[in-house]
Amino acid sequence: MSEPVLLHHVVDGPEDAPVLVLSGSLGSTLEMWRPNVAALAERFRVIRLDHRGHGESPVPEGPYRIADLAADVLTTLDSLGVDRFDWCGLSMGGMVGMHLASEHPERVRRLVLCCTSAHFPDSSVWTDRIAAVVDGGTAPISATVVQRWFTPEWAAEHPDVVEEARKMVADTPDAGYLAGCQALEVWDHRDRLPAITAPTLVIAGEADPSTPVEPHARTIAEGIPGARLEVLPASHLATIERADEASRLIAEHLGS
Repeated sequence: MSEPVLLHHVVDGPEDAPVLVLSGSLGSTLEMWRPNVAALAERFRVIRLDHRGHGESPVPEGPYRIADLAADVLTTLDSLGVDRFDWCGLSMGGMVGMHLASEHPERVRRLVLCCTSAHFPDSSVWTDRIAAVVDGGTAPISATVVQRWFTPEWAAEHPDVVEEARKMVADTPDAGYLAGCQALEVWDHRDRLPAITAPTLVIAGEADPSTPVEPHARTIAEGIPGARLEVLPASHLATIERADEASRLIAEHLGS
């Protein structure tokens, strides 16, 4: 593991409310949670984070591993005086949440895992993505990546959101995105899922081509004791495409 770094973060909501940490996908910034913050900050002290190599966080030398990203989270939360917290992560953020919940169970109160995976059976998607970023950086692949984030119908109705998402990917530092791909290429947490004791909600998108329900969401829901699976009519960024429904599911699970 590399040395942990302090992550760029934004805090919303009452200081004395339970802490909810939001962590996003590869190629995103903490702004991807903007559609959910208002609803969640009514009941929680919401801390949004940029992964290392993303947004305004530092860009350490790669390759990264999910354990590195998790160590950054704990270092950052320690600096804020946060001990116990709820976690909601999407895609790579969900992987960080799985690692935290299994390896640091005393820190994670409740867990929401959105459109994520415990393992990619075919790692060639990441091998190919790594090659593309090495060849040309993040900008040339940004439109193709974001095409998988939203259903075509929703994207056609929200071109401004799609363009903002594309720009997030394009503006992600090449080195940070590449090192994140390297973390996902070797990620396999299946054997640690039974160690997760935090009450867990798994949210999936029925039209998600990146982490489809079968096998990704199903593997997680069946591997974590007592986990519940909810499937939304959305693609990979279901928390944006179905923001109201996702925010309600998250708040209900964390408040139960």
